[in-house]
Amino acid sequence: MTRAAYASDPAHSRGREFPLEGAIARGPRTAFQRDRDRIVHSIAFRRLRHKTQVFIAPDGDHYRVRLTHSLEVAQIGRVIARALGLDEDLTEALCLAHDIGHPPFGHAGEDALNAALGKFGGFDHNAMALRTLMRLDSPYCEHDGLNLSWEVLEGLAKHNGPLGPPHNGELNWALGELDAAFPMDLARWPSLEAQVAALADDIAYDNHDIDDGLRAGYLHLDELLALDFVAERWHEIERRFPGAPQDRRLRELVRSQIGVMVNDLIDTARANAAGMDSADDVRAAGRATAAFSPGLAAQERAIKAFMYEKLYHHPRQLDTALKARALTAELYAAYAQEPTLMEDGWVARLPAHEPARSRHIADYIAGMTDRFAIAAHHAIYGKTPPGLRNV
Repeated sequence: MTRAAYASDPAHSRGREFPLEGAIARGPRTAFQRDRDRIVHSIAFRRLRHKTQVFIAPDGDHYRVRLTHSLEVAQIGRVIARALGLDEDLTEALCLAHDIGHPPFGHAGEDALNAALGKFGGFDHNAMALRTLMRLDSPYCEHDGLNLSWEVLEGLAKHNGPLGPPHNGELNWALGELDAAFPMDLARWPSLEAQVAALADDIAYDNHDIDDGLRAGYLHLDELLALDFVAERWHEIERRFPGAPQDRRLRELVRSQIGVMVNDLIDTARANAAGMDSADDVRAAGRATAAFSPGLAAQERAIKAFMYEKLYHHPRQLDTALKARALTAELYAAYAQEPTLMEDGWVARLPAHEPARSRHIADYIAGMTDRFAIAAHHAIYGKTPPGLRNV
């Protein structure tokens, strides 16, 4: 495959925070291939298997969790990267790692930790992803963290665009500390690979959450058909497959929508990148290079609005999220009052003073899976709140 002029080049990476391992070579891999492999082999990545995507601790094996979602994002990201001549390994690494900072129970758990750390800088899952990869998940003898390349860390930090004043106000404390140690050029746009990974995430959950919502009975096809984008795809499927079973046609709907979004993004990004001669041109563009066309962008916003109303803010979802938030808050309160309830290694590393002490407790909880958090809460309080599974 021919590398586009605006693609990131692993041979010209800005390097790693800790250069101690420069002489180590385990196989013929580029810097970005090594990053991807480190993420896949990390403990934090494995834990995504039991972390909430939409439904908390689902009993059904067919629902997405953070791990399967991340794999689906990576598949979409690779397709787009290949079509645009980008570095597929960097794109894949960013897609696989983008949700590593999520605590148990998704945004419900994040809300609880953010409230608990209110006096100590709050909690943000994006910053937590960087904190996990750069400091907490530490399999190497020479340094903390996975020591990923600058391009991966930059892409994870800025996957939604530039950060800090004047873009998005003050930085979260965790990201601020990490940026001070290994500056990530936060005021500029990230690489095109990072921008593609961010939109691959949108494409994946816009469509796969529809699939899961229909499976769970939270969404209904007649309601979805009020969306012009969905209706257009569905009417074409009815024309092509009039006798096919409904469940197969619904899966065809999801595939069709993903295909339209992917092709639109490829065409728009290719046009926006015309005349760019380097990855630095992408960073200096002052705007997003990877984007949907204006028409599709409006339709995608309509899908998101629909999903918030009908699925993410469904009364049963909100009730379960309230219980999950309470469980997470009770875990934090217990560990803050009696830190020895944490695992021995975490107790041994407990800082003596604030805010590091409370942030350490939040780090411990943030790494938990849904099921580990439920078991830990039961071990402390002798009961498990009912209604934590909503499918």
